[in-house]
Amino acid sequence: MTSKESIIKTSTIVLFCIFMGMALFVCIDGLMKGHFQSIQTLQTYISSYGIWGPLLLLMIQLLQVILPILPGFAGCIVGSVLFGAANGFWINYIGISLGSIIAYFLAKRYGTKLVNKMMPMEKYQKYIDKINQSKSYTLLLFLAILLPLAPDDFLCYFSGLINMSSKKFITIIILAKPWCILGYCIFFAYFI
Repeated sequence: MTSKESIIKTSTIVLFCIFMGMALFVCIDGLMKGHFQSIQTLQTYISSYGIWGPLLLLMIQLLQVILPILPGFAGCIVGSVLFGAANGFWINYIGISLGSIIAYFLAKRYGTKLVNKMMPMEKYQKYIDKINQSKSYTLLLFLAILLPLAPDDFLCYFSGLINMSSKKFITIIILAKPWCILGYCIFFAYFI
């Protein structure tokens, strides 16, 4: 690993730890002070953090794409419950879209070595075989980004490995990504 790769990896880990530490602090502090008794008390508590509340959710959503550990819809639930459908949508859409674009460029820069670290080799090979056999990967990617519960985080990395232009990829993210997030945010803001 080069020193540049080491710096990037260390910076990513440090940022992730800072934001997770902040999230943990907010959760423990809120729990200890009784702010999780109702949605209203939780909303009041999170809003007391000002701009840091939405920024924390945005960063968590960005990181959950880059380090696919949590499902993105969990953040959509949190965002729509805490910030309402419209604000929750924008926070989630910006965070997830930026994370998707970063994942694409990370794969473009670091190649299969990075993607292999994100998933088991068998799963990686299965996806690469399907992508290579697909006559219309662009349509497949568009549908995976558009529809809920597709493995779109991994496809962002795979798109960076193939000859898809960054312009085409970013256009797909901008056009297809908002609809599923909007659906989640409306549903969870008004029906939960």
